[in-house]
Amino acid sequence: MNRKSLSDILSGGSGNNINNLWDSTEAADEFGPLPPAKYVCHWVEGELTNSTKKGTPGYKLTFKVIEGEHTGRKLWHDIWLTQNAMGMAKRDLARLGITSPQQLEQPIPRWLRCNVVAVLRRDDDGTERNAVKTYEVIGKDEPAADPFAPTTEV
Repeated sequence: MNRKSLSDILSGGSGNNINNLWDSTEAADEFGPLPPAKYVCHWVEGELTNSTKKGTPGYKLTFKVIEGEHTGRKLWHDIWLTQNAMGMAKRDLARLGITSPQQLEQPIPRWLRCNVVAVLRRDDDGTERNAVKTYEVIGKDEPAADPFAPTTEV
């Protein structure tokens, strides 16, 4: 593996300014949890997973805020795929159009617009985290046209 130096990756012309840029930039604040509220989001990812503590099978939803001051932030929701939770899993997944387990392994539909209600939960150690209380699909957005996409015109 060829290891690159900082000057190698900055050789496009900005290498001379990296020290000035570094010195003149404040570090970003840490992200805390979002305030409890309803957020307009896109559903951007669905991933089969196992819980870290007990290995419980689940499906993790990732929502990305698309409106308001928290645009770009993400919220996550775990749907547990166990016998005791299957009724709730089927209800929650049906909201997204998932009606069979096989769909959990397929790509998700893109651009689903959702209202996501986020709340705050406190762990045993006092750490506050967001939890998704509920969500509903409110539409499907069309992606913005790519101005650089090839055309079929000759």
